[in-house]
Amino acid sequence: MATCDVCGEHVNMPYNCGNCGGTYCSDHRLPENHSCPGLDQWNDPDGVFDSGFDDSVAGRGEAGGLGSTLGIDTGAGGPLGYFRGNMAYVFLGVSVVVFALQYIIAPLVIEMPTGQRPATTTWGQIFTLTTEHPEYVWTWVVSIFAHGGITHLLFNGIALYFFGPIVERQVGSKKFTALFFASGIAAGLGQVGLALATGEQAAVLGASGAIMAIMGVLSITAPDLKVLLFFVIPMSVRTLTILVAVFSLFFVASGGILSGVAHFAHLVGLFIGLGYGNRIKHEVGRGPRQLNLGPGRGGGGPGGPGRRP
Repeated sequence: MATCDVCGEHVNMPYNCGNCGGTYCSDHRLPENHSCPGLDQWNDPDGVFDSGFDDSVAGRGEAGGLGSTLGIDTGAGGPLGYFRGNMAYVFLGVSVVVFALQYIIAPLVIEMPTGQRPATTTWGQIFTLTTEHPEYVWTWVVSIFAHGGITHLLFNGIALYFFGPIVERQVGSKKFTALFFASGIAAGLGQVGLALATGEQAAVLGASGAIMAIMGVLSITAPDLKVLLFFVIPMSVRTLTILVAVFSLFFVASGGILSGVAHFAHLVGLFIGLGYGNRIKHEVGRGPRQLNLGPGRGGGGPGGPGRRP
């Protein structure tokens, strides 16, 4: 049993602030709710601590915002409280669920004739963004979370797990969500658009376009962040991003845009990320130089069957 330093409420499971060391109840655990001195060190003009899902964190979702619109408690203890600050992990979880739907559930309920390209099957029309049916709007979003195999999911998942939370904590969950979807959709449409322009066929899926946008942001806001290429070779995130960009540019310039990896989608996502990172670099300050793992600690494109970024 402990007592909240703000309201004096007795709580069985208190929250200890990592910045000021105080003890607080669920209503006052966020730094902005107990006037934490650490706020002055964050250079937080856009409210990094408050992700923006609801403008009434202090009021537990009762005054305006999403809570008043839907009648749902979006405060720290509400059912949507987990999503605040954890959207990178949510997107990772959705990718795993969609992967299970692709390769476990769908084959049981959808006929998948052998010898046909995935894009021409019902499975392909559900999970992939294709040149045959770019007007299927749902595939613009579904294809971001779908993947072409376990290796494709694994590498994209690792990048999202480590790098996504850093950008999310820099810009807030609402802007991070917008960046993820905008870059993922734009990357997929860019790859399909290029294929249509060159008279080729393409089926695109995967989160690599969105992940390249995240890498682009970090290359501007945290260029010295240390990473391990293949878990062995140390380099900065800026160097890693440059290497991926050069690799993709080489394939696009050599006519290998449809070589099995959506290289143009990589470049579209990266361009969006670099542009957004340059826009916010003076607002978020200099990012971390090393990864701190785990939810809440600042952790840390489409491709497909034949089109895997």
